[in-house]
Amino acid sequence: MFELNHKFGSGESSDERAVSPVIGVILMVAITVILAAVIATFVLGIGDDMQQDPQAGVDIDDADEEEVTVSVTSLGNADGVALIDPDDGHVLHDGKVVIEDDNGGDDDIEIDLTSGDDAVLDATGTEVTVELNDEASEEDEHTVNVVAYIGDDESITTDNGEVLDDQVEATATIGGFEVVGSADDG
Repeated sequence: MFELNHKFGSGESSDERAVSPVIGVILMVAITVILAAVIATFVLGIGDDMQQDPQAGVDIDDADEEEVTVSVTSLGNADGVALIDPDDGHVLHDGKVVIEDDNGGDDDIEIDLTSGDDAVLDATGTEVTVELNDEASEEDEHTVNVVAYIGDDESITTDNGEVLDDQVEATATIGGFEVVGSADDG
């Protein structure tokens, strides 16, 4: 029987021959655990947390020195576009708004909206016009940010105290413009 083992066996003890099957089992278990973790990530929605920045297309027409018109040409993946006062982060609303000029003073600007009470545009083709009132001085410049947003994680409050679209998950500034004052000679 000794010679039979010697003739057919490799001469290794039975402990040495078990090394290869044990390594194979360990590798199979590791692969199974990794595969289960990857599948669980997508099934449980953990992979859905990768939010894209909002993207929208706007046309900013500043042909007139005293007014600027912002039109939405495409919403892309955004839920809407808002005009934001860069000083306090509030959405501009219809009517007169006090906004700080680039020289540190406060001036009123007139907001003329074609949709709603706030400078929030949520459809392609909508537009808003921002115009300085007559009290602004000629050298004053007012900056307004145009921001695209996707709804629901960080609130943006309007000047009226309302919250834009409950809460906003992501915002991206897609443009900005300045409205320059002009002296009223009349």
